[in-house]
Amino acid sequence: MGDKVGQSTSKPENLAKSGFSPQQRSQPEHGLGLQVLMNNDINSSVESLNSACNMQSDTDTAPLLEDGQHASNQGAASSSRGQPQASPRQKMQRSQPVHILRRLQEEDQQLRTASLPAIPNPFPELTGAAPGSPPSVAPSSLPPPPSQPPAKHDVKVFSEDGTSKVVEILTDMTARDLCQLLVYKSHCVDDNSWTLVEHHPQLGLERCLEDHEIVVQVESTMPSESKFLFRKNYAKYEFFKNPVNFFPDQMVNWCQQSNGGQAQLLQNFLNTSSCPEIQGFLQVKEVGRKSWKKLYVCLRRSGLYYSTKGTSKEPRHLQLLADLEESSIFYLIAGKKQYNAPNEHGMCIKPNKAKTEMKELRLLCAEDEQIRTCWMTAFRLLKYGMLLYQNYRIPQRKGLPPPFNAPMRSVSENSLVAMDFSGQIGRVIDNPAEAQSAALEEGHAWRKRSTRMNILSSQSPLHPSTLNAVIHRTQHWFHGRISREESHRIIKQQGLVDGLFLLRDSQSNPKAFVLTLCHHQKIKNFQILPCEDDGQTFFTLDDGNTKFSDLIQLVDFYQLNKGVLPCKLKHHCIRVAL
Repeated sequence: MGDKVGQSTSKPENLAKSGFSPQQRSQPEHGLGLQVLMNNDINSSVESLNSACNMQSDTDTAPLLEDGQHASNQGAASSSRGQPQASPRQKMQRSQPVHILRRLQEEDQQLRTASLPAIPNPFPELTGAAPGSPPSVAPSSLPPPPSQPPAKHDVKVFSEDGTSKVVEILTDMTARDLCQLLVYKSHCVDDNSWTLVEHHPQLGLERCLEDHEIVVQVESTMPSESKFLFRKNYAKYEFFKNPVNFFPDQMVNWCQQSNGGQAQLLQNFLNTSSCPEIQGFLQVKEVGRKSWKKLYVCLRRSGLYYSTKGTSKEPRHLQLLADLEESSIFYLIAGKKQYNAPNEHGMCIKPNKAKTEMKELRLLCAEDEQIRTCWMTAFRLLKYGMLLYQNYRIPQRKGLPPPFNAPMRSVSENSLVAMDFSGQIGRVIDNPAEAQSAALEEGHAWRKRSTRMNILSSQSPLHPSTLNAVIHRTQHWFHGRISREESHRIIKQQGLVDGLFLLRDSQSNPKAFVLTLCHHQKIKNFQILPCEDDGQTFFTLDDGNTKFSDLIQLVDFYQLNKGVLPCKLKHHCIRVAL
């Protein structure tokens, strides 16, 4: 019975959990001592551990024991086949080296969970580590995989005078980014009113791109003869500044009660849960015909509908005229000449997929410019919603990336104030009556200064009177010899906002000039006449009550004072050569 004390008592499932393979289980011969059995078990464990480590990595690991007991283990395993099952007492005796097996299992687990191979550190002096020690690299410090940058694309942009510039842009560049790039390259004033215009000369259509639109995507939907224009548009976000003036009460129908305030009006249009509706009569061109038909039309978030029975808006009487999501709204450039429109207040809803197909266009015509502006503004608001408001708010944020980090502002009534410099320190004049009196005194001072210059510089080759007659031609607001119709077209293109103006030569009087001014979305013309006083020539708008030696002084004065004009001069029409 004493010879059976050293027999193996480990069960197969217990050995499998410890990392042993079934081929390595053995029962030694009779007469072996406890020390020999312990050495055999340890060597079998080391052999299994080394084989497992070799499968995990290609690194060479030195053997832990070198006593050459592997052959005797194999012989013992072959001779132990067919031995009877060990008794519980024998199992107790064979399970004495448990702490050694547990230590081997822990070492095996550490090797299995190692994430980096043991690579010697070639620069131990830089990291302070010992030579041969593995480098310590955090997974977060590893560089991310390189991402492919967006491709580049060439875009040709035209200005109002016919000049053009080819600009290389990224394929994900927006219309606003391209406008800022052109402003920077052209060295012009950036007052956040520049826009990119999609112009279709063959169809007689044009529209201003929204700031968030991708330029390359829009260009892919344009035919070959179409082009981009670089132009001012002061009315692009005028709705957010004064929304009440844009929508007459009879044209707006709300699904909920509105108090009529500006904040409530904006909220109703921007809130997707509300359902504002623009309604009214429009002239609609019949598809496939040259005739136009007056229909009752309503604009909703779901689309543009017309009524087949008078002004009824019952679902069975409404027919879909155009969809908002996959369409864009355009101005008709020459609607009367090209489409036989009733007037020049035409607009067109064009599907984005349609390039030159006339049958896909939905041509509309309003009674006047205010009604057309109402329809087109509502179309943009219902289609883009909050995204349009975000475009309006972006220019007001600080910290724009260079080279656009310091945008310049144009002259406006917010930056010009009346001041008094009669004392040692200048002061702002808050009283309107005092400001008007100071402006009149300044006008008389200009007159006296001009007279003094004529006396002191009469022998000069460039006489002051000659200089006063031509100096205005260097200004951006002076457009030379253009017709009345052309000046109105330029005003409409750059936005019907209060205070938008330009100066031009008079067609009826060769010595006079004309101030073209926009007020309440209507264009008015004021003649600037020359007058003489004490042998000197002056210019006046109010029959000689206020006189100016040149047109630059006249424009500066009416930018500060309304005078006889319906409003102050605020924005000037400009054409930039690219």
